[in-house]
Amino acid sequence: MYPIVRVIKELLKARRMPPLGPLDTHVSEHRCWPQDIDIYLEMNNGRILTILDLGRTGLARRAGLLRALSKNRWGLTMAGCSVRYRKRIRPFVKFRTVSKCVGWDERFMYLDQSIWIGDECAVQVLYRSAVTDKNGIVRPERLVAAMGLRDPSPALPAWVQNWVDADKARPWPPVDDGSTP
Repeated sequence: MYPIVRVIKELLKARRMPPLGPLDTHVSEHRCWPQDIDIYLEMNNGRILTILDLGRTGLARRAGLLRALSKNRWGLTMAGCSVRYRKRIRPFVKFRTVSKCVGWDERFMYLDQSIWIGDECAVQVLYRSAVTDKNGIVRPERLVAAMGLRDPSPALPAWVQNWVDADKARPWPPVDDGSTP
């Protein structure tokens, strides 16, 4: 089940925090609860992505994204991600998420998120996100302008650009090799 109570809590906390620019970093604190764990007694990998939703929600609230989406009747979708799991998150462990937009191109926004237990990074995810309207994808320049930023995107870090380039080479739709029923 989606953690609605956690979402509401994150929005209320973010509302009391100072605003951020579209390229600023949002940090939020969380704990691994029993409902987050799997049969291996660690936070489930799907729940980790859901917890990162909470971090993006706080970032979106503080950076003015939620206001821009509402005002323009836009939607938001995740269009891809690359995940690195490096440390188990055990029950009752406190951790923090760090969320930041690293830039955009002609179609997508790129977000870097990580989960930290103390000084150790447990998970890092690179997301590609798109804003949509009834006609399809809204160009990121329109979005950031609606959020109050007039500057162009900073250059994407090389590792992000490499992922973008590699993903463009990936066939879509996937090639059916005859093994699917």
